[in-house]
Amino acid sequence: MRAQTSKKTRAFASWLSSFAFILPVVIGILMFTLYPMISSLVYSFTRTYTTVQGVGGWVGFENYSMIFNEFWPEIGRSLGITFLFTIISLPLTLILSFALALLLTKDIKGIKAFRVIYYLPVMIPTVVSGILWSMLANGSDMSAFNVILNACGIPSFPFYDSGDTAMFTFIVMGLFTIGSSMILWIAQIKSIPVSLYEVADLEGANAFVKLFKITIPMCTPIIFYDLIMGIINSLQVFSNVITLNIEPSGKEALDFIVVQIYDFYNSTDLSMACALSWILFLIIAILSGVTFKFNKWVYYGEDV
Repeated sequence: MRAQTSKKTRAFASWLSSFAFILPVVIGILMFTLYPMISSLVYSFTRTYTTVQGVGGWVGFENYSMIFNEFWPEIGRSLGITFLFTIISLPLTLILSFALALLLTKDIKGIKAFRVIYYLPVMIPTVVSGILWSMLANGSDMSAFNVILNACGIPSFPFYDSGDTAMFTFIVMGLFTIGSSMILWIAQIKSIPVSLYEVADLEGANAFVKLFKITIPMCTPIIFYDLIMGIINSLQVFSNVITLNIEPSGKEALDFIVVQIYDFYNSTDLSMACALSWILFLIIAILSGVTFKFNKWVYYGEDV
C-alpha cells in the first residue's frame, strides 16, 4: 500500500514539474492570443472606438454589413490586390527556392558560404527591410538602384513610386527572402535516400526523370508546408508595406487587406477593424482547410 502511494506521489510530482515547464507558454497563449481573439470578436459586434475606454454599444452584424456594402469598394479592391500578390508571389517563391536549394545541395567546395549569403536577408527585420527598400528602390535619380541604372545608360525606373510598377517591385524584392524556404528544401533534399538515385541510375534514368520521379515526390511534405505558410503569410502582408516611404500612387497599389484593417484602427474605429480581421481569419481558414482537404498528393512515407 505504501509503495503504491509512493508511486502515485512520484507520478504527480512528475506531472507537476512538467506542467511548470509549459506554464509560461500556456499563460502566453491565453494572454496574448486567446484573450485578444475573444476580445476582438466581441468588439466586432459593437460600436467601439479606440479613443473611448470600454466596450461600446451592441450593434450585432452591422459592422459586417457595412463591410460588404458601403465600404466594399475599398475593401474589395484591397482583397483583389492581396489575392493578386498571393497568386503571383507564392508560386514564384516555391519554384525559385526549390531551384536554389537544388543548386546549393551540390557537393562543391565553399557551397556552405553561399547558403549563408542567401539566408542573410531573412535575418533583417521586416520593418527595417521596408525602410531599406524604400531608400534603395524609389523613383528618385539619387536612389541606389537608379544610380546603377543611370551609370549603365538606362533611364531611371519608378520602382515603388508608381502605381504601375509598385506591385512588381514589391514581389521582386520579396524574393530576396526565399532563403527561409531554401533551408527547408535543402534539409528535405538531403534526407532523400541515396539508394533511390542509385537504382534510377541502374535503370538508365536521366536527371530530368530523377527530378520529377524522385526528388519532387519526396519533397511534397515541404511543398505542402510552404504552400500553407505561404497562403497565411501572403494574405497578412503588412509591416514591410506600412514602413515604405513612397509616393501615394505606390501606396495605393500596395493597399493590402491588413493595411485596410490598420487604417480602420488608425481612424479610431476599433469595431470595424476587428470585424474585418475576423473576415480575413475566415478567408485564411477556408483556404487552409481546402488545401488540407486536397493533400492526397503529399508523400509521408510508406503506410505501416
